[in-house]
Amino acid sequence: MSRKKRVMLPVAEVDISNIKYTPQHIQAPHLTGFGFMLFTWLMEAPLIGSLITSFLKHKNGVTEMLRNTVIPERPMFRPEFPPQDPETGVVVLDEDRHPIARLEAAMECLPLYDPSRHWNPDRPSNFLYWTIRDYAHAYRSDITTPLIVAERIISAVDEFNGKKPPVPLLISFNADEVRKQAADSTERFRAGNPLSIIDGVFIAIKDDIDCYPHPTKGATTWFHEVRTVKQDAVCVSRLRSCGVILVGKANMHELGLGTTGNNPNYGTARNPYSFERYTGGSSSGPAALVASGICSAAVGTDGGGSVRIPSSLCGIVGLKTTFARTDMTGSLCDCGTVEVVSPLAATVEDAMLVYAAMAGSSKADRISLNPSPLCCPNLSSSNNLNILQSVRLGKYTEWFNDVSNNDISNKCEDAVNLLSANFGCQIIEITLPEIEEMRTAHVVSIGSESLCGLNAYRGERKYSELTLDTRTSLALFRSFSAADYVAAQRLRRRIMYYYMEAFKKVDIIVTPTTGITAPKIPLSSLQYGESNYETSGYLMRFILAGNLLGLPAISVPIGYDKQGLPIGLQLIGRPWSEASILRVAFAVEELYLGHRKRPSQFYDVLQAT
Repeated sequence: MSRKKRVMLPVAEVDISNIKYTPQHIQAPHLTGFGFMLFTWLMEAPLIGSLITSFLKHKNGVTEMLRNTVIPERPMFRPEFPPQDPETGVVVLDEDRHPIARLEAAMECLPLYDPSRHWNPDRPSNFLYWTIRDYAHAYRSDITTPLIVAERIISAVDEFNGKKPPVPLLISFNADEVRKQAADSTERFRAGNPLSIIDGVFIAIKDDIDCYPHPTKGATTWFHEVRTVKQDAVCVSRLRSCGVILVGKANMHELGLGTTGNNPNYGTARNPYSFERYTGGSSSGPAALVASGICSAAVGTDGGGSVRIPSSLCGIVGLKTTFARTDMTGSLCDCGTVEVVSPLAATVEDAMLVYAAMAGSSKADRISLNPSPLCCPNLSSSNNLNILQSVRLGKYTEWFNDVSNNDISNKCEDAVNLLSANFGCQIIEITLPEIEEMRTAHVVSIGSESLCGLNAYRGERKYSELTLDTRTSLALFRSFSAADYVAAQRLRRRIMYYYMEAFKKVDIIVTPTTGITAPKIPLSSLQYGESNYETSGYLMRFILAGNLLGLPAISVPIGYDKQGLPIGLQLIGRPWSEASILRVAFAVEELYLGHRKRPSQFYDVLQAT
């Protein structure tokens, strides 16, 4: 007797008013140590492994959704965006111009720089991160030089590497190379010819993005042996042309296939707010470097929240751009449909400046996706407050409140209410159906694309040289068929429809960034890693629309839970609307300026005290 198929209504016929939110519950074992080794061996065994993956997919509704459901929509194999109305109150950067020219245009968008905010000896005791403009002021005023700052950064990196157990934030680091770049920048300032506002600013690059002459390992022990780096990635080249000092290759979750940042190969990055807790991942090293004050900014990749999750857990800003907004050439994930390269920074204005320098679509994506103009919000305009007053914020309350503890939802709700009270933003209740289907479509998409990218190197090195966490993920990904992939892309089209309908009513969707604050690092996970899909589910609860649908999103710090761990608010925008979410993110940041707390592990590299 054949099993009855579930038949989905065509998406345009779904009555959203009757949608009931179902809290997410992922069913999978939590594993560390020798138990994890045994489980991985079973997952990779030909017969037993297929039984285990089939069981796990059945328990989590994946099989039902992909193989026993009629999905009427045609597949969407990469994000497809309807034409968007131009953003208001913006300055067009023109991506054909040199990054330095774009930076000059972006600088005109910022409020007037006030040196007394940081440099007044009678300044208030509130903790403030040094900004890129603070560095520029210090260099131009002979308060310090890039070379002096470089020595402080080298000392901080050595201190992290010398901890027991080691806490390496950088996988590839060459002190002499950093000194050389800093000396060149120092000489430019002495001659009165800095290249740009970010000349002499220290930026780290995640280890899945090429930064010559460093190898790109993807935090594995061997990937650099089968893939040679011959030049910078496009985004890195753009930053280098502006005088940025590239510190090295930052630690990460191996191959980006994890949300905590756990890495037995090089050591697990620790959260600067609590060394007993994860940074989040996969951009773990970039987030920790920025949060601890060592770097002003970093460049990461975001295929499943990998920029926004660690930014939220470490109390910094993480901008995930629209799919294809930045040329991906030179990154390990340059052929996928869910991943982007994007900046992490201590402040919104710094994220905006780094974004202005590194953004710009590839020629192929310009032809196929016709992106809206590259813009920055004109925050210095007298019309800025009027624009904020017209912003409509969409909130799906049941989803918004599906968090591990009420500190998160309460703090995020307070932030949304403050936006309404202080700037006049309107809060509108919305419904976003098929969130569980979105999770299924995303894991099949990113899993299949990750596996495809690795297959070319499988004959040269065995998967057994990867970490247990990565190997179990790949075992799951290998169980997806071509039909599963097509079904996932059918779901992508449905969910895109729901979001585009929501954006007819609202300008920005607001959620917590994560459903949990920084989790504790089990001691048993340091040697062999950890598999905890329940924790991953909480970390990824609100971020998948940005990846599966290619939407821009940003995480902004808005406070702390009762344990003093950072909480982030996420703003999700329409396609190509980075300027709009940056504007609102800047407003959020202004509301919370006096509330940021100094991490327990912090280095004042600009003005040592």
